[in-house]
Amino acid sequence: MIRIVEAGPGDREEVVSLVERLLRELEERPDEFAGLDREKTLRDLAAAGSRFTAFLARTPEGEAVGVATLVETFAIYANGSYGVIDEMYVAPDHRARGVGRQLIEAIKRHGRRKGWLRIDVTAPAEERWRRTVKFYESQGFTFTGPKLRFRLDGAELPAELS
Repeated sequence: MIRIVEAGPGDREEVVSLVERLLRELEERPDEFAGLDREKTLRDLAAAGSRFTAFLARTPEGEAVGVATLVETFAIYANGSYGVIDEMYVAPDHRARGVGRQLIEAIKRHGRRKGWLRIDVTAPAEERWRRTVKFYESQGFTFTGPKLRFRLDGAELPAELS
């Protein structure tokens, strides 16, 4: 039986390790996540305080086989504070066993306790990620479109802007 626990300060390394496994799965270009600075990430994670929450899915033996990370943000269109799921990963041998659903339920309970009116998650629209979108839709999420990003470090500037 898998149990979901809110990660504490002593679980940060484990959270980052599971997210690194997710990033390796998502990687389309070999260098896409190569710039992850683990030490900086761990420092920033410690500094994030209550804005950042992670949930771990643990086996009865205590092994972490899943993770979901959540940040609190604010927008007027959202009527104030709300949550954003940034990363969610379940180890391949534990998929399709309800672990993801349990992680989402923990996130929903957390959001209700915080008084949020919404939780957002980004899911790619490409066909290869259709199963991911279907999973979130089965948990009550509504697909609203893609998200865009801008790299402040200039890593993805077009040649004409460099």
